[in-house]
Amino acid sequence: MTAGTTDNTGHLDDGYAGERLGLPPTGAGSIARLGRRIAALAIDLTTATVIAYAFFSTIDEVTGFRNANPLASNLIFLAVQILFIPTLGGSPGHRLLGMRLVRVGGGWTGLWRPLVRTLLLALVIPALIWDADQRGLHDKAAGTVLIRG
Repeated sequence: MTAGTTDNTGHLDDGYAGERLGLPPTGAGSIARLGRRIAALAIDLTTATVIAYAFFSTIDEVTGFRNANPLASNLIFLAVQILFIPTLGGSPGHRLLGMRLVRVGGGWTGLWRPLVRTLLLALVIPALIWDADQRGLHDKAAGTVLIRG
């Protein structure tokens, strides 16, 4: 069956993720898969939490344990996204796992796209709603795509 045709269930066969964007089905330049994305997110969140714990920890009055300040942790995570996407082509987690963020059609993201993408990522919901190309609403709004790299 060719891409864009209807199968016997009436559903549109969209081919592979990234085909409409002109990306290859696998390998370098293809859409980054969910497992890598989740692992990169875990790396970035853990790093932000460790930094917040080291520099902005608070003492829980009930238990007496030190905790990372959640506001500081989130702000560090967001700042890392905004700073590293235009300079390194992705967050540290993205780059460690072989991914990079580019404009749809290729090229540097510029300065405003990482800001828009990160603000929408902070809302969480836009990142959880994907299209057939596995791009979250935060990437669609910013005109970006996370690819293997």
